[in-house]
Amino acid sequence: MSVRAAYTIGIDIGGTKVAGGVVDADGTIHARARADTPHRSTSPEVVENTIVGVVEDLVAQVGQGQVSAVGIGAAGFVGADRATVVFAPHLSWRQEPLRDALFGRIGLPITVDNDANASSWAEWRFGAGRGESHLVMVNLGTGIGGGIVLGGRVERGRFGIAGEFGHMQVVADGLRCECGNRGCWEQYSSGNALVREARTLIAANSPVADDLRARVGGDPTRLTGPLVTEAAQAGDRTAIELLADVGRWLGVGIANLAAAFDPGVFVIGGGVSAAGELLLGPARETYRRQLTGRGYRPEARIVAAELGNDAGVIGAADLARIEASPSRSEPVSIDSESQRAASLTAESTVDPGAGRSVGSGRWWRRRHT
Repeated sequence: MSVRAAYTIGIDIGGTKVAGGVVDADGTIHARARADTPHRSTSPEVVENTIVGVVEDLVAQVGQGQVSAVGIGAAGFVGADRATVVFAPHLSWRQEPLRDALFGRIGLPITVDNDANASSWAEWRFGAGRGESHLVMVNLGTGIGGGIVLGGRVERGRFGIAGEFGHMQVVADGLRCECGNRGCWEQYSSGNALVREARTLIAANSPVADDLRARVGGDPTRLTGPLVTEAAQAGDRTAIELLADVGRWLGVGIANLAAAFDPGVFVIGGGVSAAGELLLGPARETYRRQLTGRGYRPEARIVAAELGNDAGVIGAADLARIEASPSRSEPVSIDSESQRAASLTAESTVDPGAGRSVGSGRWWRRRHT
């Protein structure tokens, strides 16, 4: 079977689980497997054993010879060699030669990447970023992760560690971050920030937190981000206000990223993005107010991710497919909508308030090294 016709496997590694899928060239998942990673903090081999088990399960589901490569999306710093996990905060990997360790046991080509890079690639290829030449993805979960696709290529940086947006400083001498610095973006716009503020109101016996307090039986430690989102969607004013605060800080950070990368679209993923317009509305408003050159430049769209928890699996599998391809390149067309947007941009003055994306209007060829 030719490499380009075969399935590939994508593996998404989190702090507590390994999720995998068998994915075709169109980004469709045909088989799934998942396993927990117990004792992950004490032994790198535990996670590697779990990965091997998930891959073997998936291969068994579709048959030997049907899989051409395996892509790994790891939550951590992945070196520029696309083989080594330099540091994984929630796992015991430190300079771990993951690609070589797995290849010796799986016997298929292995590609290793950061999980946010994999998700960003999936959204660009098959999700909310289709048709855009320049995409920045921001994942709002416990913290903030992200990925960059510029001109049809994942931008990983000189050392492979680009996209750690959550640790941009947005407040001088601000809140202390787990990374050791102060004022990091994720201390103000993340699931942790949302829950921290809500719990503070409950602990202070604030009357504005009565609904949230009732949802957790008066115990602030039971409060979670999804519960705050649920309350906001049910109309609780305080929960709506808390999500709006997170959204406004999201807009501040996105405006900074626009100054650096000038993308056509920001895709917002992660668990907090389930709040939808309760989060994205305030983010867009603040973004427009903070954007450098506002009123005289096009504005990137800010949209919710489409692929949900499958993005990491789909992106890792697709990157593995490309890496294993003999030519290691593949044409990807920019869709007709973006072609029209690019044509209008080239031929007329852009309306900064229109918020339209700018496509490339031509075929992109990407190469991954």
